[in-house]
Amino acid sequence: MPIQNSTIPLAHRVRPDTFEEFVGQEEIIGKGSLLRKTIEKDQIPSLILWGPPGCGKTALANVIAHQTKSYFVPISAVTSGVADLKKLVKAAKDRSRAFNQKTIIFIDEIHRFNKAQQDYLLPHIEDGTIIFIGATTENPSFEVISPLLSRSRVFVLEPLTKDQLKLILERALKDKNKGLAKYKVKLDRRALDHLIDIAGGDARVALNGLEQAVLGTKPGKDDLLRKIDIKTIEDALQKRTLQYDKGGEEHYNVISAFIKSMRGSDPDAALYWLARMIEAGEDPRFIARRMVIFASEDISNADPFALSIATQAAQAVEFVGMPEAQINLAHAVTYLASCPKSNSSYQALLRAREEVKKTGAKPVPLHIRNAPTPLMKDLGYGKDYKYPHEYPGHFVKGEKYLPKGVKGDYFKPGNQGFEKKIKEWLKK
Repeated sequence: MPIQNSTIPLAHRVRPDTFEEFVGQEEIIGKGSLLRKTIEKDQIPSLILWGPPGCGKTALANVIAHQTKSYFVPISAVTSGVADLKKLVKAAKDRSRAFNQKTIIFIDEIHRFNKAQQDYLLPHIEDGTIIFIGATTENPSFEVISPLLSRSRVFVLEPLTKDQLKLILERALKDKNKGLAKYKVKLDRRALDHLIDIAGGDARVALNGLEQAVLGTKPGKDDLLRKIDIKTIEDALQKRTLQYDKGGEEHYNVISAFIKSMRGSDPDAALYWLARMIEAGEDPRFIARRMVIFASEDISNADPFALSIATQAAQAVEFVGMPEAQINLAHAVTYLASCPKSNSSYQALLRAREEVKKTGAKPVPLHIRNAPTPLMKDLGYGKDYKYPHEYPGHFVKGEKYLPKGVKGDYFKPGNQGFEKKIKEWLKK
């Protein structure tokens, strides 16, 4: 039945009831997909839906509720405990005996259940009393106990694309029963684009932001249209528009300023450009990837630990997620900007590549070839190789590792940070 109560948020009202109404996640519920077939045949197994906020986890659960004959019970892990689960399991057993009807328990934010709460579900999933569907924004490998994980199929949902968000918003504007059609909204194209950008793949943010903008706008006197421009969207979301097109010139300008600020050892400037990107909705994984590259290209052996810091920040973005991961990014940015700098390794690689282009694929010297077969040993592979760990200082004086005719001299360490020690060691 259509949800008429306007006090219920728009994102809740327009949740899809059918696959035809559902937008996104084609890989897992598109026509012919395994999950869709099991839902249509009412043979759904226990599931865990893992994905970022607003990507359709609860919406998909709602479709399942309407497409199966099972009794569907939605609960939140935030407000429910073992006592609530016991009541639901008892009701499920009674329902099965009296009506031969299966029960699906949908638990939103399953990661908030502790081990004891998750443990309680196991025997009832095992004996078929309940079918379990869990939704989580966190990695189930870390947040869901192994026995429950092994009894459930995990499906990964992706953030919604801009086109998918646009379709959802346009449908909501035209929907007479559950949407905003009665308000006669005229949404400026730039306002729509800005709303989609700010939502960052989250349909809930987009829909509720749109509703806030519509309800906060008075209809015009003549045509009674509610005209929504970009300023109205900003006011509704409390987000200013930043000139930042993720696919355009400003995107490259800002990331260039970010990299050059770190290279110039200015942590304040680097933080400013980081903040600009975060506020504009830049993908934090893109920022993290550039920092990992920077750690080797511009710091390298001047501080070998820089790469670890950058890599750990990238892992934190995946593990923690936004908005909290911005703290991890700030940690890494200030470290990288404050490090001594060197591009010696990168320059050495460029010199080595030029050598390879000029001289081609010269044969590997026999003494450093591998000899896994008797024939190769007979041909001299590995003969006279000197094992450095058997020599003083773990170094063989005068030993050659380059092909004949190749001089080397690519790596030229400087005097910055730890690289100075490397330079001294190589001279020694």
